[in-house]
Amino acid sequence: MAASTVLICFALKEEAAPFHLVAAGKPGVFTILVGIGRQNAERSVCRFLAACSPTLVLTCGFAGGLNPDLKVGAVVFEPATPQLPSANSQLLAKLLAAGAKPAKFYCADRIAITSAEKQQLRRETGADAVEMESAAIHAVCRERGLPCLTVRVISDPANEDLPLDFNALANPDQSLNFRKLAGAIAKSPWQIGRLLALQKKTKFAAQQLASVLAQIIE
Repeated sequence: MAASTVLICFALKEEAAPFHLVAAGKPGVFTILVGIGRQNAERSVCRFLAACSPTLVLTCGFAGGLNPDLKVGAVVFEPATPQLPSANSQLLAKLLAAGAKPAKFYCADRIAITSAEKQQLRRETGADAVEMESAAIHAVCRERGLPCLTVRVISDPANEDLPLDFNALANPDQSLNFRKLAGAIAKSPWQIGRLLALQKKTKFAAQQLASVLAQIIE
């Protein structure tokens, strides 16, 4: 991958932070924060591609588990897409060697908060993991004939509820509204422990994702 130009897309800085440390100084590797959701992702990727044409685009970050076998920190990837040429079979081999697992993704318009929601999505879609940006990024790349691959890490497993309804705490652009978050915590202070536990899990998940990505861009 050293001779390639790779664009790696994350929704959030928390997802990208560990990778930024391992990718610093690597030539031909670009990272952008696209924001949460399809519209933000499409807008951000189109803006980047207007100025640069990478040889590969990776859509990365957190994913909610739908397959109960996937634990926090499991790195999963989409094994095949129409726009991913067979020349990138080496990339898929590197992902497997790094411990990543092939999976089916579902791109949702909202965060799956409860285990019941995740179970329903699993039944309806047959997907292993859910996230919110990859479909838009794949569509943009497909229009331009660019190879694109989803590589995500499980931040919350299928059998766990999130401590708060983050959909209700979002701004219109789907970013987190910290005033609403503070209000929700004030109303439910017993959730602070669960929020801290979630923060610890997401930090671990981001580190696991960074470790895999570092191996495939060597």
